[in-house]
Amino acid sequence: MIARTLACMLLSGWLSQAAQARDYQYSDAHLHYVDFFQETEGMAALIKAMDQAGVEHAMISGIPVAKKWHEDEPKRPRYYAGDDADAYWYSATDTYVAAALNRLAPEQRKRFHPFLSGFNPVDKNAVSHIERMLDLDPELWQGIGEVFTRHDDLTALTSGETPRANNEAMARIYHLAAERDMPVLLHSNITSKRERNPLYLAELEEPLRNHPHTRFIWAHAGSSAEIHRHQTRMDFLLPVLTRLLADYPNLYVDLSWSVLQPYLLDEHGVPSPDWVALVERHPDRFMLGSDVVGRFGSLGEQMQGFKPFLDALPEGVANKVARDNFLAVLPKHRK
Repeated sequence: MIARTLACMLLSGWLSQAAQARDYQYSDAHLHYVDFFQETEGMAALIKAMDQAGVEHAMISGIPVAKKWHEDEPKRPRYYAGDDADAYWYSATDTYVAAALNRLAPEQRKRFHPFLSGFNPVDKNAVSHIERMLDLDPELWQGIGEVFTRHDDLTALTSGETPRANNEAMARIYHLAAERDMPVLLHSNITSKRERNPLYLAELEEPLRNHPHTRFIWAHAGSSAEIHRHQTRMDFLLPVLTRLLADYPNLYVDLSWSVLQPYLLDEHGVPSPDWVALVERHPDRFMLGSDVVGRFGSLGEQMQGFKPFLDALPEGVANKVARDNFLAVLPKHRK
């Protein structure tokens, strides 16, 4: 075991030296302009963070829920899990994103790729709301999401029925996404924090199978920090993802921060050979996201954290993952 660890560390050092000349430019495929209270540092702070981090392009969306400050709580919570008060679906989040983008100069505006998120995914009326938003500003929106379905404790806190990726309301939205050539960024946890098996996999796989013309981006590859807090590592994730990518060419994977460790990198920061091999096998299907939420100071740290894994990939594949794959999944007429 010690010999293997030393070998991995030596390999990591060699890869680092071999790839140190690489200078990646990034597309951030998962970024929220506002937080769970619909507040933001603002566009100037975001652009500054992007410039410092080498992020040329960014998906940008709101947050589809707002956290309630309950009458009985003397202090406002700092996060959706700060207390037991509800969260509720909040459609004005898209208005905030649109207003911020429409105030930008054209050269800066071209760097952003806004996704619609402000709708209730268990309401069959949601597709009509999305159509109205698209008609109001047909040149603005380039995707749908992040759609919150299975999402840790947020699912239990959000008012109304449990959102699932395979309910009828979402099926209508997937049809619309295919008609409008728009990708769907979908948050659908693969399991709960208690079950050591892919408990909710069928909720994702059913839409993948039934909507082959819809491009799905699976947020965090179904992982989350809350799941890891209870389970450390899901050993079934890599085999499941390997099969899904082979079976469904309409599946793309957002490798945002909860995938970085313990999957892409081990506890020593050494890239996983199995994950490197999977990305090499599907070089057009993976993208990076910071998943920052209304505050942008950590954007550079989040994106630069992927560099050891990118350095372990062939340079052409690494550049696709870092920048190009996200742009390729956007509507064809916008490229």
